[in-house]
Amino acid sequence: MIVTVRYFAAARAAAGVPTETLELPGECALEQLLAVISERHGQRLSRVLDGCSFFLNETSVPRRRAQVAPDSVLDVLPPFAGG
Repeated sequence: MIVTVRYFAAARAAAGVPTETLELPGECALEQLLAVISERHGQRLSRVLDGCSFFLNETSVPRRRAQVAPDSVLDVLPPFAGG
């Protein structure tokens, strides 16, 4: 299964790429996909992911057990400061 991951702000800096396409062996939960990208990019991204919000196919995903379907797009959004 193919999944596109788009990183924003601090997640982009920690991953070192703005976007990537991953090929996974089968369907998985969001928490499993996050484990794959944490392993791929290391501790710096792993720490950032702890505070991130996630959108799967442009829909907010409040639980990490949500299923990721083939050809999904995951947006990784760290907290933003504003004023």
